[in-house]
Amino acid sequence: MGELYNMINYLIVGTGGFVGAIVRFILGGWIAQRWGRGYPLGTFVINVSGSFFIGLLMTLFTERLTANPQWRLLLVVGFLGAYTTFSTFEYETGALVRDGEFLFAALNVIFSVFAGFIALRMGEVLAKIP
Repeated sequence: MGELYNMINYLIVGTGGFVGAIVRFILGGWIAQRWGRGYPLGTFVINVSGSFFIGLLMTLFTERLTANPQWRLLLVVGFLGAYTTFSTFEYETGALVRDGEFLFAALNVIFSVFAGFIALRMGEVLAKIP
């Protein structure tokens, strides 16, 4: 039974990851087409919104709801794990530095970390509203 349970959890995480990666790809491309590629706005929006939803969902799952733990696997580990793009954030920041765009690189780090943290806290607060 334990191996079947583990296999089901792998499929749940994989399904969430598959959908999260596709949503990230579509949203990132749409933002780049709409607002250009000079500043990595798509990655920024994805990281901040992912931070918000991780704060919201983890607070709901741990403090407000009695939900099957597999929902956390699907939505947080799978979907948001693939949707958020920290490795892309690092690469794009490095590319900005390599291209001599030091101001954009610094702004990307500062804004992404600050806005991501604020979004995380907002998600937590929203989840606690009765």
